[in-house]
Amino acid sequence: MTISNQNNKTNQRTSRREALHSLSGALALPLAMGAFSGSSNALEESGGKIKIGQIGVGHAHASKLSAFRESSEYEVVGIVEEDPQLRERAQKDAVYQGLKWMTTEQLLNLPGLKAVLVETRVRDLLNTAEKCIHAGKHIHLDKPAGESLPQFKRILDSAAKQKLLVQMGYMYRYNPAVVLMRDFLKKGWLGDVFEVHTVMSKVVDPGTRRELAEYAGGIMFELGCHIVDQVIGVLGKPMKVTPFPRHSSSLDDRLVDNMLAVLEYPRATATVRTSAMEVDGFERRLLVVCGTEGTFHIQPLDNPSARVTLSKPHDSYPKGYQDIKFPKYVRYVDDAADMARIIRGEKSTDFPYEHDLAVQTTVLQSCSLSLEK
Repeated sequence: MTISNQNNKTNQRTSRREALHSLSGALALPLAMGAFSGSSNALEESGGKIKIGQIGVGHAHASKLSAFRESSEYEVVGIVEEDPQLRERAQKDAVYQGLKWMTTEQLLNLPGLKAVLVETRVRDLLNTAEKCIHAGKHIHLDKPAGESLPQFKRILDSAAKQKLLVQMGYMYRYNPAVVLMRDFLKKGWLGDVFEVHTVMSKVVDPGTRRELAEYAGGIMFELGCHIVDQVIGVLGKPMKVTPFPRHSSSLDDRLVDNMLAVLEYPRATATVRTSAMEVDGFERRLLVVCGTEGTFHIQPLDNPSARVTLSKPHDSYPKGYQDIKFPKYVRYVDDAADMARIIRGEKSTDFPYEHDLAVQTTVLQSCSLSLEK
C-alpha cells in the first residue's frame, strides 16, 4: 500500500514528510565510539559567525562554497587558488564574486580563522588538508581522500590529537532519505541487515574521462566512493573486499569505467556498482538495505524517493509497502549546518575518524589500489 493510497492517513503522512526537512539536518545514528567532540571558545559561545575560507577551486564540487556563503553561521574570509588558469576562470564565477583572493599562508594565518574547505584537484587534497590540520584548523575535505592511506591516517591522527573536525564531502550523508533510513536502523525496524545493494553511475564526457584516467582507481575512486561511504555507515568495515574493475568503453583512454566491488561481512554481503557510461544514470542511482524485518529502497538518490516495506507496523508506518516522498534536497546545506554545530561544541560528529578511515580503506580496496603507499 502506498502513502498516496491511504486517504484516511493523508494528514498524518503530510506532517511526517514536512518534519523530514528538519530531520535531515541532524543525523540519527552515531556510527562508532570515539566521536569527535567540538571545542568551544568565546566566538562560538557568543554565537558569532565562524570564520571560514576555501583552498582550491579545482575540485568538481568546489562550488559548494555557496552553501557556506549563504549560511548565517559563517563568514567566508578568503579563497585560495595557486593555479593561474583555474583562478582566472573562477574569478568570473558568481560563486566566488566579492571574495578576497590570497595565498595559502595568508589564509591560514588570518586571525580568527576556524575552518577551511579543501577543494583542490584530487591529487592535491591530502597535502593541502595536512597543512590545514598542522595550522590547527577544522576542515571540510572533499572526496575521495587521496590515494595514500598512510597519509590520510596521519591527518586523522593529528586531527584527533588536536580535537579538530575532519568532515568528508560525501554528498549523501545528509540526504533526508538516508537520514530516515538510519533512523529506521537505529530503531531496529529493519531487523538484522543481510544485504546492501548500491548503484552510482552516470555518463562521463570524453574530456572528463581523460582527466579521471589520471587516477588508477577509475570511476569507483571518483564516483563510487560516495556510495561506499553509505555501505560502511550501514554495515561497518568489511572483512573482505573483492573488486571487479573493467574498461568497457570503446574509447582508448585507459579509464577503468565499469566497476563492481563485493563487500563481505559475517552475516551480510554488499555490492557497489559504478560506471561512467550509464544513460540517465542519475535516475538509477540507488541504495537498498534489506533486513530480516524490512527493506528500505532509496531511488533516485539525488532527488530522493523511498519505497519501504515492513514486516509489522511502526509508529505511523504500516505493515507492507509504502512510498515516501521527501522535500527537495539541496546538497551541502545540511553539511554546513552540522559542521557549525560541531565546531561550536553543540554536538559531536556522527562520522568519527574511525568511520572515515574505514571508508577510505574500503574505497582503495574496491579500486584494487595499495593500502601501503
